[in-house]
Amino acid sequence: MAKEIKEATQEFPLTKGNHNQRAAIHATDSHALRRGTMLRRIAAIARNAFREAVRDRVLYNLVLFVLLLIVGAIFLGELSDEQQSKIIKDMGLSAMLLFGAFISIFVGVSLVYKEIERRTIYAIFSKPVGRGEFLVGKYFGLCLTLLVNVIVMGIGVSLALLFVKRPLDPPIINIWPAILLIYAELMILTAVALLFSSFSSPALSALLTFFIFIIGHFSADLKTFAASMGTTSARYLFGALFYLLPNLANYSYITPAAHGQTPPLALLFASLGYAIVYIAVLLAAATLIFNRRNFK
Repeated sequence: MAKEIKEATQEFPLTKGNHNQRAAIHATDSHALRRGTMLRRIAAIARNAFREAVRDRVLYNLVLFVLLLIVGAIFLGELSDEQQSKIIKDMGLSAMLLFGAFISIFVGVSLVYKEIERRTIYAIFSKPVGRGEFLVGKYFGLCLTLLVNVIVMGIGVSLALLFVKRPLDPPIINIWPAILLIYAELMILTAVALLFSSFSSPALSALLTFFIFIIGHFSADLKTFAASMGTTSARYLFGALFYLLPNLANYSYITPAAHGQTPPLALLFASLGYAIVYIAVLLAAATLIFNRRNFK
């Protein structure tokens, strides 16, 4: 960038006629530097959040418990040889979603609260770190932690399937699109937890996020329930909830994956696109609320 500015300066000497070109070049360079600095700050906060989450023994205990469930599914599947791989997939993917949700909720709601409680947030904000950068960095740090945990659990399920594999069983790689959808759901749930933690206590944030997790899997029923309501206000209320709450049912592909099916590419990309947009909205809302919060 500095070389480009120097070349541009030589090409356009500082005169009244080309002053605007010089100003535009310096403005572009300044914007690029600010953008790079912001990304580095977010990356630094994300790394610290990842290290802090990795040091938490609860995460290791949850992953170990899921792997033990997978081993248990192997022995349980021996009761029915024809259903062994199906039981392993069903139990493994379900445990991955359930315990991944626990990590998203209970670690996500404490990301901000821990910094406030330990008063380290004042030291962070005394540096050139914006509140939005702080939240986004914390979010990506936890998402990286979830990614490592999901990959470890996915490898555990794959090894269990390889151990019991039969010639007619579907390819083991068929479960990984379902694992990708589970991870996308966990990213949404983490953003929800971060939103609630930006203005509420950890206990209430965990409770609200857990309700969103449950209701999100039955969001399609909200629309049906809204259509069956007798009053107009109730229809509008449940209709609004249907559009506002995340539709997590699109990410629940565990049962088809247990039968060897893979999600269509259209469904996979549409679900990932929906997750990106919804997460961006949640992070923007969390930043807006957090910027208005006073710390005492």
